Amino acid sequence: MQKIEGKVWNFGKDIDTDLIIAARYLNTSNPQELAKHVMEDADPTFVTKMAPGDIIVADENFGCGSSREHAPIALKAAGVAAIIAPTFARIFYRNAFNMGLPIFELPESLEIKEGESVSIDMDAGTITNTTTGKHYRFTPIPPFMQELLSAGGLMNYANAEIAAQEK
Repeated sequence: MQKIEGKVWNFGKDIDTDLIIAARYLNTSNPQELAKHVMEDADPTFVTKMAPGDIIVADENFGCGSSREHAPIALKAAGVAAIIAPTFARIFYRNAFNMGLPIFELPESLEIKEGESVSIDMDAGTITNTTTGKHYRFTPIPPFMQELLSAGGLMNYANAEIAAQEK
């Protein structure tokens, strides 16, 4: 898998799915519409400041709250390339991979500051803060979850599997 490189945006502890995409926007499942409001209640200016390819670095328990799939859909549609945090809520963890949004468990995530840049090498299992030069090893991603990311999410993975069986 390719490297992921981007500018960092920091968020705190217990960022729940309602902070990622508020319930008032759940009257649509259109990814582009959801993207306009991603992280709005945590930082109202986030979508105007971030650029596609940027990376969120947060404290523990990112994605807690409801099991809504809208949260990783909105993040991915907004152009967030990856999320790094010490821990993720389990349902968010699975939903992120199902949607093809790379997430990385890194206990030292808070050492990476907003405005710095990072490079993530999934094959090597490393995150490098390219601003400071510090290297980190993230918790390994299970092989099947890596396959989901490579395919762009569960639906793409399933469609490829079905197409391969039909040949």
